[in-house]
Amino acid sequence: MLDKQCDINDLGKKEPETGLREECGVMGIYDFDGNDVAFSLYYGLFALQHRGQESAGIAVSQTEGPKGIVNSHKDMGLVNEVFTEEDVENLHGNIGVGHVRYSTAGESTRENAQPLVLNYAKGTLALGHNGNLINADTLRHELSMTGAIFQTTIDSETIAYLIARERLNSKSVEEAVVRTMKHIKGAYSVVMMSPRKLIGFRDPFGFHPLVIGKRDHAYFIASETCALDTIGAKYVRDVRPGEVVTISPDGIFSDTTNCIDERKEARCIFEYIYFARNDSYIDGISVYDSRIKAGKFLAQDSPVDADLVVGVPESGNAAALGYSMESGIPFAQAFVKNGYVGRTFIRPKQSARESSVQVKLNVLREVVKGKRIIMIDDSIVRGTTSDRIVGMLKEAGATEVHVRISSPPFLWPCYFGIDIPIREQLIAYNRSIEEISKLIGSDSLGYLRIERLTEMVEGLPICRGCFNGDYPMEPPKNDIRGNYDK
Repeated sequence: MLDKQCDINDLGKKEPETGLREECGVMGIYDFDGNDVAFSLYYGLFALQHRGQESAGIAVSQTEGPKGIVNSHKDMGLVNEVFTEEDVENLHGNIGVGHVRYSTAGESTRENAQPLVLNYAKGTLALGHNGNLINADTLRHELSMTGAIFQTTIDSETIAYLIARERLNSKSVEEAVVRTMKHIKGAYSVVMMSPRKLIGFRDPFGFHPLVIGKRDHAYFIASETCALDTIGAKYVRDVRPGEVVTISPDGIFSDTTNCIDERKEARCIFEYIYFARNDSYIDGISVYDSRIKAGKFLAQDSPVDADLVVGVPESGNAAALGYSMESGIPFAQAFVKNGYVGRTFIRPKQSARESSVQVKLNVLREVVKGKRIIMIDDSIVRGTTSDRIVGMLKEAGATEVHVRISSPPFLWPCYFGIDIPIREQLIAYNRSIEEISKLIGSDSLGYLRIERLTEMVEGLPICRGCFNGDYPMEPPKNDIRGNYDK
């Protein structure tokens, strides 16, 4: 039950040739001065664009006047492709939710774009979700048998329906959320609005981030602190794993009923390695500092004599700088990245001579020619991307290419919001490091030791399931992650 009012400051289509895919980004705003929030949501979603490039959407409502009127706009594409200035200007409301999506479960279609808007007996709700439920299929079947008619194929709709159902027997929508959390299993960081409330909640393991911010008389809940910085909001704190935070005219409430022993929490380490932006903080830990540490650990544990250290943009750059700082080997920019290539670009066909990797990246020949190169990247999934990048460096004149990876080898799939394929598609499955190095064409290969992960995040409890198969909860027996090349 909601038992505590407190000051907010005191609240405790997949590309087979590419690597990891981003998840989703969520953001919510409640402006108590009554100002429209659509433009702030728009700019915040820009800051979260790295988390999902398939679709984007905004839903807003007025907290004064008739309840239940929600105005929304969403579509496939990047934020600047989905919204025109006129679109945003027409979204009037002082409370709202925004979302950018990459599909890790459910098809990539307009129908699956978020936020989801649901009209039900008690009113309306709009919801944006980051993560994956592992029991969505079971819950979906149960809801269907009681009359629910699903309009999408995403697990986020299951969350919305459960909240609506629980609301019929709850004193408040936040109590319905607390009760819903007892039914759903998996990873979820959710921002939701009802006619007079903004609610953020996070799964008990804390797989993915969720932060609270404030600007004047407006409050924000977002996936990352970088979204707060973009719109001039001050970071207040993170939503705790398992916590439900409710922001309303009556005050700010915290419910910690579903929080678990902190030692059992399991943050996704790839938020720190890859997903989050360098300038974000997650649960008090700087993403940039974590990546610097990973590079330093690689230099300590997998040293090699070379002339230059380079990073594969963007997430590999900070780790490369860390490697350089620790080893004393100079850091250099060896790649130019096409920043205009989004998820919607037309990928070269197999029959074409163009490589999708080369469309996105190009090598500065004058930097690498005649040099022994240490190349830092965040991960190797199938290995085809690494193979092409190593080949590009050698074609540009690098005499040696030593690959260092700022994560351990992937040996298991992920069921909690990361696009990691089945084991048989993972290059590290049943292969030695020497065999992998030969396959990608590198002169040597080194991975981050799994023991280093906790050090990267200053002892925070993390999930290591994709590295050692030790998941924080029993994984599903069937593949719940959408359509994969199997």
